[in-house]
Amino acid sequence: MSASTTPTPAPTASGIPVIQLTGVSRTFRLPDGSAFSAVSQADLSVQAGEVLGIIGKSGAGKSTLLRLINLLERPDAGTVRVEGKDLTALSSQALRQARQGIGMIFQQFNLLQNATVADNVAFALKLHAGRRRADIERRVQECLALVGLQDKAKAYPAQLSGGQKQRVAIARALAPHPAVLLCDEPTSSLDAETTREVLATLADVNVRLGVTIVIVTHELSVVQALCHRVAVMHGGRLVETFNKADAGQGTSVLARELAALAPVAPLVPLQPSPPSVPEAASTPTPLEQEAAHV
Repeated sequence: MSASTTPTPAPTASGIPVIQLTGVSRTFRLPDGSAFSAVSQADLSVQAGEVLGIIGKSGAGKSTLLRLINLLERPDAGTVRVEGKDLTALSSQALRQARQGIGMIFQQFNLLQNATVADNVAFALKLHAGRRRADIERRVQECLALVGLQDKAKAYPAQLSGGQKQRVAIARALAPHPAVLLCDEPTSSLDAETTREVLATLADVNVRLGVTIVIVTHELSVVQALCHRVAVMHGGRLVETFNKADAGQGTSVLARELAALAPVAPLVPLQPSPPSVPEAASTPTPLEQEAAHV
């Protein structure tokens, strides 16, 4: 890996966007019978290879907008296109296939606690028939190497730090070779140092693999360190989008706050993990677990 990973310049808007939301809306029915508009008439396009940050205050509709991209939330109106396919028009089977090209990571990692790290990464690959066991094992090792966790293949989530768990989640999301990676507040439960390590992993994924990343966050420092372009949500509406370098020209309070942040040092990718230890030493002692860090 290179000594540092600085986000590459935002891709130019040429060709068909890899993600295209047109007039999407999502309304939820509340227990009292009233309606809550989480996203209203949003238009958004993301170019291939771009890192887009979606920011906004709590309840602004950021996570709902993100989940509309892979139809975890189905829009009440509008269309969602990913890699040229209108996901809203696909059958259930075709949608499952299309989602293979859209990875996703979450705030709480969502790992299988009774499965090893390797089995967690292999999970998505085993869901779809047609892959040989040797191919799955090879891909698992490739993904763990990418996030620097080859030596944790036989460990269980309880033996990992928070940052390591999130990196396993990244490896799992990358296993099916997605073109797009959606990130829903992936660093909000991590400390500052671990946050930078996870962001360095995401930046490395973007630079080395060309994966398009859309990340929801309430931390402007995350946007400053990782993103090319920014979308601001307020009250369920997408109020503005701009290149990060042009934040000072933005009209929202968050744009001005982003522009006022001090420059940050380039993200430094994690080095690959050392070779696995012998089998007899593969299960850490309680003291080793306590001392483990990302």
